[in-house]
Amino acid sequence: MGVSLLAATACHATRSAAPAVPAPPALSALPALSRDIDALIDTPLLAHAYWGVLVKSLRTGDTLYERNAQRLLMPASNMKIVTLAAAAERLGWDYTYATSLFAAGPVADGTLRGDLIVVGSGDPSIMSGGADALFGDWADTLRRAGVRAVDGRIVGDDNAFEDNGLGFGWSWDDLPDDYAAGVSALQFNENAVRVSVAPGPSPGDSAGVTIAPAGSGLSIVSSVTTGAPGAPTAIRTRRLPGSMRLELTGAITAGAAPAVLTVSVENPTLFFVAAFRSALIGRGIDVRGPAVDIDDISDAPPRAARPIATHRSAPLSSLALRLMKDSQNLYAETLLKTLSARAGARIATEDEGRRQAAAALQLWGIGPESLIQRDGSGLSRYDYVTAGALVAILTHIAGDERLRSPFDASLPIAGRDGSLANRMKGTRAEGNARAKTGSMSNVRALSGYVTSGSGEPLVFAILANNFDVPAPAITSVVDAIVVRLASFTR
Repeated sequence: MGVSLLAATACHATRSAAPAVPAPPALSALPALSRDIDALIDTPLLAHAYWGVLVKSLRTGDTLYERNAQRLLMPASNMKIVTLAAAAERLGWDYTYATSLFAAGPVADGTLRGDLIVVGSGDPSIMSGGADALFGDWADTLRRAGVRAVDGRIVGDDNAFEDNGLGFGWSWDDLPDDYAAGVSALQFNENAVRVSVAPGPSPGDSAGVTIAPAGSGLSIVSSVTTGAPGAPTAIRTRRLPGSMRLELTGAITAGAAPAVLTVSVENPTLFFVAAFRSALIGRGIDVRGPAVDIDDISDAPPRAARPIATHRSAPLSSLALRLMKDSQNLYAETLLKTLSARAGARIATEDEGRRQAAAALQLWGIGPESLIQRDGSGLSRYDYVTAGALVAILTHIAGDERLRSPFDASLPIAGRDGSLANRMKGTRAEGNARAKTGSMSNVRALSGYVTSGSGEPLVFAILANNFDVPAPAITSVVDAIVVRLASFTR
């Protein structure tokens, strides 16, 4: 009886001396985070979608959330993270492209007795507006050298890059659009033109079509008609690979403002030299020969040993802003080939660029089991990457002082700019999350950085494939996940 009472007293004393200790905040916060993200992804509406998600702390390296993080999924434009990371590592943020002007003949009595040759290395940033200054400077340089006329041709030398400018596995019906413009060592106006389609005076009339800038070489064949007032405008484009023929079909509403389409050109090199030739003539230099692609002539002239003039692009750190903020595919494809040229290839190829990118990232621990890269931009449906690989790349960049600042500056900011300008406004992610978007049919992705509600820097990758719901439904879930991370505390 006394023993039993003593034992009971001892038990009571033990319970009183060791009150329950609350779980550490991290242990209680993480299950709630997981439940919330699971609830967003597992809604019945998204039952057929396939997700790859990984969230980690940049401060501790802890995994905060994971789902299918090692499964290969199509990344769409999240592939640009891969391409820019490899380019920054191998080329450096100070890398610039050179475009040089050479003479192929002597100057006599104010006339260049031969061709002018423009040699490119891939600069993707020479736009029609900026070219006024560039071509004007070149015209002034020629005048100072005594040139008032060119007896020969304007030859575009694009031999620094392979002739195939299209990415591996690109869909043929994407090719008329500007986002599928092929790359070249000579590039002008991002290898695209604006096609304006205006309604005729009355329903049934043919629509009017104009194209700018000139010199694209495209032949427009339009059967677009003027629709009845209130009828929807629907214009379709079609251009087969290797063809200069651009077909326009459909209708535009009577009384509507002109519809503007941005379409790719077939031969970027010819587009460049045609624009340069027109600029020279417009500035009073008589050019007697045509603009030609060096691949289309059999008598390519030997050029002078030294250029008349050389134009250098902005550095990679600046080019990265257009690449990432606006998700410009042409820049990504150019960088992939540039990796090949930087490695010493006489002619830069996409295949060698992929090998150079893979070799650079292999040193970061990203192997072929987690990354299959077939182009630079993510337009190819043969691209695959894991959420884990994207997080590993972003984590490495965040920890490397050489790479971090320019890369971070290139990312779209939620609710502020680039492809995230209109997303996550009015939330804790606005002005906070910095991430690369990715979108194409049945693919949505977002990967980058966000600071949590307790000031903890987080890195994340979110990939969604194979969904059968409208894309905005997926985008809203992706954004909700990032907003949840921005409010997460522990």
